[in-house]
Amino acid sequence: MPPPSSLNYAGDISAAEAWDRLQNDPKAQLIDVRTVAEWNFVGVPDLEELGRRVHCVEWHSFPTGAPNAAFTAEAMQALGAAGAGKLDPVLLLCRSGARSRTAAIALTAAGFEKSFNIAGGFEGDVDGEGHRGNTSGWKASGLPWQQG
Repeated sequence: MPPPSSLNYAGDISAAEAWDRLQNDPKAQLIDVRTVAEWNFVGVPDLEELGRRVHCVEWHSFPTGAPNAAFTAEAMQALGAAGAGKLDPVLLLCRSGARSRTAAIALTAAGFEKSFNIAGGFEGDVDGEGHRGNTSGWKASGLPWQQG
């Protein structure tokens, strides 16, 4: 993998690595950038056993799919309310790792140098039968999650 400076964000980590960081660094924060429909119908990571919660901030707005122009401001507000600063790790999650990579780049540009993309996202890659959630990502890794 190229050095983070050439990626314009801190890099990709697996869902298991993200969970490890959340367990071992009380300042690490998780932002789920999917849509409200995805949170409600597909589920969200569950950080209750860590005494924390997931920050849900849409990268694209539902139902139009338009980019959320307020994403950076909303993410910074959520992080600040959780006591996280620009030097703390921010782990970004979407369905598969594409939107969250772009969101990590945006937060890095806003000064959050430790913005990581969770490769595989919440549902992971499509399997041989065209389904998600079985081969990679948060759910397939057996990490805690809850449905709407």
